[in-house]
Amino acid sequence: MLLAESDLQAIWLTLRLASMVTLILLIIGTPIAWWLARSNKWWKGPVAAVVALPLVLPPSVLGFYLLLAMGPQGPIGQLTQSLGLGLLPFTFWGLVIASVFYSLPFMVQPLQTAFEAVGERPMEVAATLRASPLDAFFTVAVPLSLPGFMTAGILTFAHTVGEFGVVLMIGGNIPGVSRVVSVQIYDHVEAMDYLQAHRLSAVMLAFSFIVLLAMYLWRPSRGVK
Repeated sequence: MLLAESDLQAIWLTLRLASMVTLILLIIGTPIAWWLARSNKWWKGPVAAVVALPLVLPPSVLGFYLLLAMGPQGPIGQLTQSLGLGLLPFTFWGLVIASVFYSLPFMVQPLQTAFEAVGERPMEVAATLRASPLDAFFTVAVPLSLPGFMTAGILTFAHTVGEFGVVLMIGGNIPGVSRVVSVQIYDHVEAMDYLQAHRLSAVMLAFSFIVLLAMYLWRPSRGVK
């Protein structure tokens, strides 16, 4: 077999994590991006900076503060314990929450750019036709922004697949629970099993290339520049 069973398990866990994070961020990131694209409030700048913070913040720093927040004395940890859910660190759902924070700008920024490109005119026309703001959003803004949704989804999914620092801080290295592909490759290298590390890395390299190639081939066909 080209890949060991543990490698296949890590791949499945990674794909499950990336799919869930992408879906959650699609729900959360869309209204944030819409507000950032259309708001003129003074706090737009600080909100945009907070959203973009994971782009420049070392993953270990973000992972450390999330670990504190989700720990026994942290606000998230105290909330989950009061709800009878236990603690989130070193669980799959802890990975999901950490990845949502870490991948947030990869969903929001492409959507914000797409919404800004729509402009005010189509929404004004929809309003003259007595469409409510919600109707105008789903019938006008969303269809015109589909390339942005596609780009945001692909980037979010691919970025989550490639995470290492945050998932290692929050999830540790538990097989079948938090051992994603990046951690599995690290384990192979640490054990000096370079053959398995090379095989798994090659799979992920091919996956990353195919994802990005599909995105760049798809965009010109719809006139996105």
